[in-house]
Amino acid sequence: MNMLWKRFVVTQTQRAVLLREGDFERALPPGVYRVFDPFGRYTVQGWNVQAPHFDHPLAETLRRDFPAQVEAHFHVMDTGEDQVGLRFENGMLVEILPPGSRRLYWKGPAEVRFELIDLAEQAEVPQAIVRRFNQTSLRGRVTAGLSGVLTQQVPAWHLGVLKLDGKIERLLQPGFAAFWRFNREVSVEVVDTRLQTLEVSGQEILTRDKVGLRVNLAATWRYADVLAAYAATAKPAEHLYRELQFGLRAAVGTRSLDELLENKQLIDEVVSQHLAAKLAGQGIEVHSVGVRDIVLPGEMKAILAQVVEAEKSAQANVIRRREETAATRSLLNTAKVMEENPTALRLKELETLERVAERIDRISVFGGLDQVLDGLVRLKT
Repeated sequence: MNMLWKRFVVTQTQRAVLLREGDFERALPPGVYRVFDPFGRYTVQGWNVQAPHFDHPLAETLRRDFPAQVEAHFHVMDTGEDQVGLRFENGMLVEILPPGSRRLYWKGPAEVRFELIDLAEQAEVPQAIVRRFNQTSLRGRVTAGLSGVLTQQVPAWHLGVLKLDGKIERLLQPGFAAFWRFNREVSVEVVDTRLQTLEVSGQEILTRDKVGLRVNLAATWRYADVLAAYAATAKPAEHLYRELQFGLRAAVGTRSLDELLENKQLIDEVVSQHLAAKLAGQGIEVHSVGVRDIVLPGEMKAILAQVVEAEKSAQANVIRRREETAATRSLLNTAKVMEENPTALRLKELETLERVAERIDRISVFGGLDQVLDGLVRLKT
């Protein structure tokens, strides 16, 4: 006789439905049930109250044909095409329902609240809701819901450029903000408002006299007006990089190698003038431009080294000839003085003797000092 009856147990942490040949029969709250089933037509499907979403294909059938059952056992949570739903349990946000949702949730021990937000009125998530997004329970249970939210942290000294459907909406100040992604395209680009360095490296440019140079340039810049910069071009930093390239080519390509080597600041001045003309009113402020280095081809380096060596050798020869001429002139003047003044000649002789004596350990003199001066000196070392 017991074979004709089936026994089902629904615990306090469960909710269930009784199905007869796959069709809804009735909802089963916690309890013990006995069903007369001699032909095995009845089954029970259960849900844990920790995941109360009634995600069964019969959900729409229950709404239509069993409204009393739905009222007694389920929370109905529907959102329109321009609405987002927020589901709270015991005061904690646990799920975000996208537009066009139709959901049934089992009634359970938790206190449940449902809130609707109109997307047409606001794209930004209310700050009271933003603070809840870091809750561990929300991240763990509704990853799909959070994918409909763009969260953005704007650091200090930065601004965020908010774009809705490709159009710049406004600037975001430093802090944390969030925006609904449903029914719209949302993006935030964070820009640094401090001085930044931009390097243009390895630019191969021909001079006016057809010499290939590799020039490296560096510039420091900042945003003077972020909205104006993004209104002028989609990517201001890339635009500045291109203008630096164009200015550098204009400076190098119209001048000879000698001009560039003689005055490297000429390149800086030309590039600065080019940027001032091209970036006027575009919200970008260039503080400085400077050439880091100019790299010559290998064969040109050898030629210039030979030129420099020849120039320095010629300068050395000029200096040497000048010094020899001065020395000869000095000797001539000294000879004239000694010729006209015997005393001066005598002093010169004594000076010469003194220098000789400094280099000799011992001197034997015979016949007086005059003999020394006349060469009659015997030196012993």
